[in-house]
Amino acid sequence: MPAIHITPIRRLLVANRGEIARRIFRTAQELGKFTIAVHADGDAREPFVQEADMAIPLGGTTSTETYLDIQKVLAAAEHAGADAVHPGYGFLSENPDFASAVVDAGLIWIGPPAPAIRTMGDKLAAKALMEEAGVPTLPSREIGDGRESRALAREIGYPLLVKAAAGGGGKGMRVVEDEAGLEAAIEAARREAASAFGDDRLFLERWLASSRHVEIQIMGDLHGNIVHYFERECSIQRRHQKIIEEAPSTAVGPQLRSAMGATAVTAARKLNYSSAGTVEFLLEGENFWFLEVNTRLQVEHPVTEEITGRDLVAEQIRIAEGERHEGDQSEIKYSGHAIEARICAEDPTRGFLPSPGKVEIWEPYDIDGAVRFDSGIETGSEVSMEFDPMIAKVIAFDDTRRGAAEKLVQALEATRIAGIATNRDFLVNALGTEDFLSGDTTTDFIDRVQPATRRTVADRDWMEAAIAICLHIHLTERQRALLLGNLSPFWSVTPMPARRTEFQAGDRRLEVSYRTQRDGSYSLEVCGRTWEVEADADEFGALWLTIGSRRMQFDVERLGDRWFARGPEGELELREVPRVKDRVVDAASGGLTAPMPGKILALEVSEGRRVVPGQVLVIMEAMKMEHRITSPGDGIVRAVTVKPDDQVEKDCVLVELDLDDVQPNA
Repeated sequence: MPAIHITPIRRLLVANRGEIARRIFRTAQELGKFTIAVHADGDAREPFVQEADMAIPLGGTTSTETYLDIQKVLAAAEHAGADAVHPGYGFLSENPDFASAVVDAGLIWIGPPAPAIRTMGDKLAAKALMEEAGVPTLPSREIGDGRESRALAREIGYPLLVKAAAGGGGKGMRVVEDEAGLEAAIEAARREAASAFGDDRLFLERWLASSRHVEIQIMGDLHGNIVHYFERECSIQRRHQKIIEEAPSTAVGPQLRSAMGATAVTAARKLNYSSAGTVEFLLEGENFWFLEVNTRLQVEHPVTEEITGRDLVAEQIRIAEGERHEGDQSEIKYSGHAIEARICAEDPTRGFLPSPGKVEIWEPYDIDGAVRFDSGIETGSEVSMEFDPMIAKVIAFDDTRRGAAEKLVQALEATRIAGIATNRDFLVNALGTEDFLSGDTTTDFIDRVQPATRRTVADRDWMEAAIAICLHIHLTERQRALLLGNLSPFWSVTPMPARRTEFQAGDRRLEVSYRTQRDGSYSLEVCGRTWEVEADADEFGALWLTIGSRRMQFDVERLGDRWFARGPEGELELREVPRVKDRVVDAASGGLTAPMPGKILALEVSEGRRVVPGQVLVIMEAMKMEHRITSPGDGIVRAVTVKPDDQVEKDCVLVELDLDDVQPNA
């Protein structure tokens, strides 16, 4: 092995965005490095750009025009005088041509060597190499035409997984239960793989429906030393996308942990690996099989940092500078338990459709330093349709797994998010299930347990929130009138005429009628139920309600037509329904519209064709994932108004239908 010289990094460019760019900047600045951001036009005011010591615009709005453009990133590095590049994860992080180009430009690459990235980027070549190294793998076959695919599928056996040869991150993957679904799964996976990776090669692999997804964090230096940092479990996934991760795994004991760690190190040595990486396995009982090597820092790396007390980004930087890894395997210890949940801008109540838009409120809730927030947003941030929907990771640590879960739930529930829909309530519900708390977290967890997609709120809590909002409005108006000198001197003895307000509270309507009484208290009627309430505001602006023997504090805030009431049961969001509704002509009546902005990938129907409920009509792409638009009932396609590759806006009519047995609008 040639001599390794220590080359200090002074100016570090991060070729990424969002939370991972902020995460790398934080450690780099602690190490005294000058940090450089690159950004798309729409990201110019985002937190990661503001927190860097220097920012270079890449010019463009899409991933292809910016973060995936190797020449633009290298030009930015030269312009900024960078001497090193960290790719983060996603985008160019696992592109061997980018790694080579960085090194060829005379810069330090903070990541594994390009040959290792190239080998592991081809899942078929990776499996062959691992088999050669004695690492256990699952049966798999590369597929070609339809007839060959069916024969290979029968050879492997159902259920099976269709996977992209160049894939990762859940893209280009489809589970197939039987032969009837094979052709459609191959078509969808091939289309998604070509779009995401520019490579539509696929292979079939045995699918273990109730296994666990367990991965080993590895770290190698340039002197040939390779260690592991134990395991993480990432079994809880939706559409092959991880949403909850933890370390250590409840299914891994000391002997199995040692065996999996040793196997991961064997795999890394076969690759002459250096820097951070993850060797992923499927685990069933005491048996495990190789899945892939992620040749980069993983999204879920914080749970490993929490249990080991080690900064993986700092290790990456020191190793890239030529330093030896800090300590050997015997010196790496772990304690306690860490759990991470990914908050994504998506709406679980609408089939997890993407939810881009402006973040009007972002107020993370910490619990005495026991909860870590790695986020890419702040209040005022814009969540773009162009990029991945993950906006934040919340990581809780405790001595016990149940303690970590409880802290994570508390932090998620108390964190304030408004302006976009998120999966926060879905995560809370998943973490609170007995299956999760008992450690029964196999890869079929979401389908098997089916956590509720929204928070369960008691009728009384909704009503008390509506009461708090109405009385906040009244007291605010009274205080304003007092300051302006418009308040009648008889206000305290003059009953107020009844006022009526209507709110949308979750999936129900609340009608509130309220009036003041001679003693200054209030009488309210909410959905036919009468409430007698005393209300006053303290010097800090908090509203205090007394209902019977209960005295409660509420903080009320308004954003447009939405109200937020924070009380004893947490924060509830209600939408005020206008008193006078405009008559709106529904131009899309009888048509199916785009639920979000996106790109049309495929049309599955044509004009004049008969359709049935649930039949796929249009396939579109948004936030790097496919979404299927289906027929709401039986009918005939009157017109198709879009074509493949069209970019459409939200509510754009895609298909016009003549549905059977539908009465005309009154």
